[in-house]
Amino acid sequence: MKSELIEAARGVRGNAYAIHSGYSVGAAVLGSDGLIYVGCNVENDSYGLSVCAERNAVAAMVAQGCTTAVAIAIATKDGGFPCGACRQVLSQFQPLEGEMAVFMVDGEGNVNETTLSKLLPSRFRL
Repeated sequence: MKSELIEAARGVRGNAYAIHSGYSVGAAVLGSDGLIYVGCNVENDSYGLSVCAERNAVAAMVAQGCTTAVAIAIATKDGGFPCGACRQVLSQFQPLEGEMAVFMVDGEGNVNETTLSKLLPSRFRL
């Protein structure tokens, strides 16, 4: 499933609407239901209204009725890590028991694997 997740993120990266930064990002979330949900970054002239690929993938997952993500792949040109806001959003949907795997993949296909808890060790939670 890891390779399918990575390929989905790489594939959707080409749909990114990165009109200002030129930094295209694709994300693919593996839901606890076994399905893959994708998203890409969508920039806006009003910069604050831009939405990251990771959050768009999570929104697609939730829109289909799944609220737990067990893994995410993020594809960028340089293997960049998710921003702090995306880390917090992802933490809202990780399994209560267990861990979310995070795969960052660069334009050459190199993969850096970690976990959400390593990226956000002290998440905010109500």
